Amino acid sequence: MRLTILGGGGFRVPLVHGALLGDHAEGRVTHVTLYDEDSGRLTAMARVLADQAAGVPDAPNVVTTTDLDEALRGADFVFSALRVGGLDGRAADERIALAEGVLGQETVGAGGIAYGLRTVPVVREIARRIARIAPEAWVINFTNPAGLVTEAMAEELGHRVIGICDSPVGLGRRIARLLGARPEEAWIDYVGLNHLGWVRGLRVGGRDELPRLLADDAALESFEEGRLFGAAWLRSLGAIPNEYLHYYYFNRDTVRAYQEVEQTRGAFLRDRQRGFYAEAALPGRPAGAALAAWDRTRAEREATYMAENREAAGVGDRDESDLESGGYEKVALALMRAIARDERATLILNVRNGSTLSVLDAEAVIEVPCLVDANGAHPVGVTPLPLHAVGLVTSVKAVEREVLAAAASGSRASAVKAFALHPLVDSVGVARRLLDGYAAEHPGLAYLR
Repeated sequence: MRLTILGGGGFRVPLVHGALLGDHAEGRVTHVTLYDEDSGRLTAMARVLADQAAGVPDAPNVVTTTDLDEALRGADFVFSALRVGGLDGRAADERIALAEGVLGQETVGAGGIAYGLRTVPVVREIARRIARIAPEAWVINFTNPAGLVTEAMAEELGHRVIGICDSPVGLGRRIARLLGARPEEAWIDYVGLNHLGWVRGLRVGGRDELPRLLADDAALESFEEGRLFGAAWLRSLGAIPNEYLHYYYFNRDTVRAYQEVEQTRGAFLRDRQRGFYAEAALPGRPAGAALAAWDRTRAEREATYMAENREAAGVGDRDESDLESGGYEKVALALMRAIARDERATLILNVRNGSTLSVLDAEAVIEVPCLVDANGAHPVGVTPLPLHAVGLVTSVKAVEREVLAAAASGSRASAVKAFALHPLVDSVGVARRLLDGYAAEHPGLAYLR
């Protein structure tokens, strides 16, 4: 089986490759093509993967290319993990938004909108290329903003593009373990959009165990989301929100914390990863050096994840149990296995709504538990959202639709509307200034007029 990774020079590629190395079953991935426009990053990543595969006799063959059509030919699966504009773009998104007093996070608020506006035209073109060159391939999207990007690609690829995210996986696993359940045996009632969802129940043997957790202050405040949101707020909601909802529920506190740091998250990652790629690309390095450099950089990345939110919540550093990867690479592998081998699985995924959530139309991409088989991912029916969740979900979906419209038409008015309608942007005037600032910074937004 052949896998193509778009954004093959990206920092998290070794996670996917590592998952493949542990798969020895018949029908596994035997050939990986890394595609990236940056040949230097490809060289560095190829060295990391070679170090990682050392001593694994049936490791997939890895090749690199800067030619997209070449990368797509013969692919059975395409894993999309692009970052249009790179980490320089992310750092600019954060800086411009914070100057206006609003959030610039890469998937939430103004930063997410800016990222979407420059990413959607690129992924639409890639989707058209996939439909022409590899029409039988399944596309697994991890490119952010994942829900928006998946919806854009689905315009060309339909049900053959499926979005994944590690946040719901990590949240469900932490809750299950706190309740003494094996994560793989628990049914997680999770519903929403990407980076905007709630765990409303966790069933083990047909019994919902979440109320037991919500009644226990000590247990609630012993894990990442419990410390971020606080026991009292979680009980008020009657649910455990995805960590990204901290940006909504505690927006003013979080913006203040982001404004006070010496370096934004995007700038921090840009500088650290720049050092890693320079080190990994050095010629004559001993075997294992590139992988060791990647491991060090990854550990620092995980330890500092959402540090500003924890500062705003006054909860200090992450616990050891919270440093474990959310496991998007495991979700990707399980998804590929389920489709390629018809090994049925239940996974939380980003897929077209159909009739799952009545407050959204059929084409809207949502994030819910899905049953996966050889025919793809099928969303499971869920109970209706409470009104407070309906408000957030429909508002953010309206914003995503304006981004899609702006990217298709080049309409500046639609782009301004996307910023102005977002719950975390509080003024049409701010929306206009945000777009002016982003357009001046990003050549990829020159299409807006």
